[in-house]
Amino acid sequence: MAAHISQGWSWFLALACGVSFLKCLLINSYHSTDFEVHRNWLAITHSLPVSKWYYEATSEWTLDYPPLFAWFEFGLSHIAKYFDPQMLVVQNLNYASPATVLFQRLSVIVTDLIFIYAVKECCKCVREDKGKDLLGKPSFILATLLLWNFGLLIVDHIHFQYNGFLFGILLLSAARHFQNRHLEGALLFSVLLNLKHIYLYIAPAYGIFLLRCYCFTHSNADGSVQWRSFSIFRLVALGVIVLSTFALSFLPFILLGQVPQVLSRLFPFKRGLCHAYWAPNIWALYNIADKALSMLGLKLGLLDQTKFTKASMTGGLVQEFQHSVLPSVSPVVTLVCTLLSILPVLFCMWRRPNGARGFLRCMVICALGSFMFGWHVHEKAILMAILPFSLLAVESKEDARTFLILSTTGHFSLLPLLFTAQELPIKIIIMLLFTVFSFSSLNKLFSKSGCLLNPVECVYLLGLVPLEIICEFVYPLTRWQLTLPFIPLLLTSVYCALGVVYCFIRLYMSVFTSLRTGSKAKSQ
Repeated sequence: MAAHISQGWSWFLALACGVSFLKCLLINSYHSTDFEVHRNWLAITHSLPVSKWYYEATSEWTLDYPPLFAWFEFGLSHIAKYFDPQMLVVQNLNYASPATVLFQRLSVIVTDLIFIYAVKECCKCVREDKGKDLLGKPSFILATLLLWNFGLLIVDHIHFQYNGFLFGILLLSAARHFQNRHLEGALLFSVLLNLKHIYLYIAPAYGIFLLRCYCFTHSNADGSVQWRSFSIFRLVALGVIVLSTFALSFLPFILLGQVPQVLSRLFPFKRGLCHAYWAPNIWALYNIADKALSMLGLKLGLLDQTKFTKASMTGGLVQEFQHSVLPSVSPVVTLVCTLLSILPVLFCMWRRPNGARGFLRCMVICALGSFMFGWHVHEKAILMAILPFSLLAVESKEDARTFLILSTTGHFSLLPLLFTAQELPIKIIIMLLFTVFSFSSLNKLFSKSGCLLNPVECVYLLGLVPLEIICEFVYPLTRWQLTLPFIPLLLTSVYCALGVVYCFIRLYMSVFTSLRTGSKAKSQ
């Protein structure tokens, strides 16, 4: 029996080893300022007492992740000292010795073992067709889409971050809900929130799902649910898990009276509406509409040119600016817009949960809604929607269609993160390989006779090719490169934002269709 299982999962081991080998080849590639961010956090947690962690400001890259991630860095620092103790000196700003680079790269690769395990657990949750060959199996396609995800590869293993093990915890939590191990899933998500607070974006999906499907209802094997009396015991159990996790995480800072200081680091609302490089969301479209209206107003003489600073008109993506024509957006406005964007799917999940798959769809929409309407959204946050959506894409033709558009545009929007010449062929080749596999495998799975996408969608995605040529090869040769360097980023963000908005609408249509179909079936 063990030999049979081992043989059955040998392909998974090959995929995991292959991508790990690729990560090792990327060790000496370009790394961003995030590399220095995490080196500084290693130094802070290793060299200073806990009472100074969230006050230390020698570097501009201050500690701004939740306490559990600080303890994670603390643990890594005790291994790092055997590679190069100088990396743990707070005053050694921008320190990047070969040993430091090797350690930090290896730390990301090793912690990705959590992600690999989580992917294996997710593969057990998809519906399989035993008659298909390996390349046509949903589990094989899913494993490849996750393990070889283009976004994770370039963000973690070139640009440099620790998203892999964090997404591993998220996917493992989702898998536990598929397996009806809800308390374990809740515990994993609570731990995740205390590692990186960006996952608060999808916390409403967890809250509604656990309340509806764990405290109020019982999930059947077919994904349907049955109402039953409310279980106060289950609610208390969930509350104990969540509160105890947060209490253990924040306990040292509660005792030190530093919780307000920690929270001020976690939620720095003084930052602008958009990150320096606009994420492809609603605010990118809003910003470009404001610039277009201001330019039109100046041309027609409707606006006073003396009221516009040069930065607001040509600074584009490189600094904060006030909107010139449209109303400026405050953090409260983005919060309201975000809540309004996710409330319908939360309501639909409450009315018709549709088991763990309904929860997963709700999670993706919450992630995408927060990405589209949130305050100071980073472009990398699109991965929070793409990765969980992979599980749905291998089980539904309509989801596969939406996934292909979201994955392609979302990943394309990450390309400007790697702006050095030596990484240009690497990012293009890896994205091409991942995109070709995504299209070919999902088309084979659902649409043997043709393409999953309609002609308009195909034309839109093909438009990414000339866009990349213009941004990477044509525009740098023009005289505008010196005066308007932000134009390639602007074009990328705005063009990709159209695809992201379209996918958000399609996802909501699938939710409403499911709800309407369920209501008709119930009435019959």
